[in-house]
Amino acid sequence: MRVDIVFDAVCPWCYIGKHRLERALAMRPDVVAEIRWRPFLLNPELPPHGIDRQSYLERKFGSNYRIQRIHAAAQQAGVSEDIHFNFDAITRMPSSLNAHRLINYAGLSGRQSEIVEAIFRAYFIEGRDIGDVATLVNIAGGLGFESREVERYLQGNAGILPVETDNARMHRLGVSGVPCYIFDDRYAIAGAQEAEIIARLLDIACETEVETSSR
Repeated sequence: MRVDIVFDAVCPWCYIGKHRLERALAMRPDVVAEIRWRPFLLNPELPPHGIDRQSYLERKFGSNYRIQRIHAAAQQAGVSEDIHFNFDAITRMPSSLNAHRLINYAGLSGRQSEIVEAIFRAYFIEGRDIGDVATLVNIAGGLGFESREVERYLQGNAGILPVETDNARMHRLGVSGVPCYIFDDRYAIAGAQEAEIIARLLDIACETEVETSSR
């Protein structure tokens, strides 16, 4: 079964959603899933070097009280998934374009999910700037990727068009929020759903797959 996860690397609920999907798959050990991470740019207007995060949050959400409530909701949900958000450590709101380029690059060797987890951790727990090429090279190098090769890739223009094209396609398909899970191009569910709900969608997708193949 193919599971497409439409997401953005700067979305805390996408991080939570990743862990919930993994728990759902653990509940269904007979399901062999091919996971594909599909880019969705929540802030395509951001400059390449990002902007001050506090200014961004104030402009987007208004009062500091509302910002704290939004952070608290994500933190509470994260704890149950063994994610301990450290929002206070984040000082930059990065453009996520380069992060998505690196994730697609890692996909060439079947390691998308591994690099996605590392990027989420770097940003949401360590407060690192995941829009910065040097930071991304360091993250990739820590997972055994060839640092100089990754740096050449990110310093150039390779991989930009595929990310932008995929992002536009997701919008055309009607995806308006992330995470969004798409099962075998047949069923989709939006939001960081509980693992039990995702597992049920896996069941439905599997049942449809069996019915289709038996015709």
